[in-house]
Amino acid sequence: MPANRAVVYEGPGQVAVQDIDYPTYELKDGPGVNKLNVGRKVPHGAILKTVATNICGSDQHMVRGRTTAPEGLVLGHEITGEVVDVGPGVEFIKTGDICSVPFNIACGRCRNCKEGKTGVCLNVNPDRPGSAYGYVDMGGWVGGQAEYVLVPYADWNLLKFPDRDQAIEKALDLAMLADIFPTGYHGCVSAGVTTGSTVYIAGAGPVGLAAATSAWLLGASAVIVGDLNEERLAQARSFGCETVNVAQGDPVEQISRILGNDAAAIGEPLVDAAVDAVGFEARGHGENADVEQPATVLNSLMQMTRAGGAIGIPGLYVTGDPGGVDEAAKVGSLSLRLGLGWAKSHSFVTGQCPVMKYNRNLMMAILHDRVQIAKNVNAVAITLDEAPQGYRDFDQGAAKKYVLDPHGMVRNRAA
Repeated sequence: MPANRAVVYEGPGQVAVQDIDYPTYELKDGPGVNKLNVGRKVPHGAILKTVATNICGSDQHMVRGRTTAPEGLVLGHEITGEVVDVGPGVEFIKTGDICSVPFNIACGRCRNCKEGKTGVCLNVNPDRPGSAYGYVDMGGWVGGQAEYVLVPYADWNLLKFPDRDQAIEKALDLAMLADIFPTGYHGCVSAGVTTGSTVYIAGAGPVGLAAATSAWLLGASAVIVGDLNEERLAQARSFGCETVNVAQGDPVEQISRILGNDAAAIGEPLVDAAVDAVGFEARGHGENADVEQPATVLNSLMQMTRAGGAIGIPGLYVTGDPGGVDEAAKVGSLSLRLGLGWAKSHSFVTGQCPVMKYNRNLMMAILHDRVQIAKNVNAVAITLDEAPQGYRDFDQGAAKKYVLDPHGMVRNRAA
């Protein structure tokens, strides 16, 4: 049985690479594991040797101490791996397969899974619907920022790549299928992006850049990305997006100038669709750019989106935020202008992306060179031991998507 090492949350601002147990087909007690899941048998699971596992903005929320994540939690939910063993209940996935792992764990058996709502599976998390690897209040499934990881319900959850050599060659791009590419795409689909749409995307982190990429893939005529970070905005411009720096003022006025539309002055809509890729740690605009205002993004999107339009919200919002700016924010209660959204008949879609709804088609787009997602999000492969520095750099706003490469499979090919 090989050794196993993983990235572990040690407290606010601190992660470290530690030795952990090699996976078995039984869920054991540990930090964050729901007691009802302890001892749960996983004969339907597979053990994967991690090819790539990414650092996500959602991980950063935990590492900053902005959730109720317990110390000792093994992090990581964006996993690509090689199957090295399968449980006795696995029928179709085979040893040697290279697969993408959707970040949301689903059983494939419950009502929600059968309806395609795999982000809110009813059977994998005793706390509430929905689960994920290495994440707070998600049932305690061990995270994937590790050398080896267990994937339950393997026949259902794993997306097998059709050609092993091609999968390794395109590993940086395919690593985005576990979360950010489907999540960004889901945000755009939820917002109704289609041929000719004008689109505003709040946030130029990896999910925002993935959403911008998705908007182009869906046929948008104009894609505008807003952020406070000039380096990230430059990354958005590198693949054709217009940008606004919200630290310089109201994004509504800036978008109006970009689109050549003076309608903002008379309260008319600016864009057809909008995506919130920021979430609950949002900051204000203009002179308030250094002040946390968790409802700012959602309120501005309602202001700028046309009547009858839609807003996709893949950005994370939580029910427990110890660092919230006030008592309401600490339990996820925000001061939203819901009356404005109601008056404009806006549609809102929130929650985990149902990755399995999109990942196969997005895989085909990657394999047939229809999209360069790794380039657009500026994916960079680093070793597992470099993970703590990667977390620090990402927290400082680096315009990169850090891909951990525990076994040298991505770095060797990329070189």
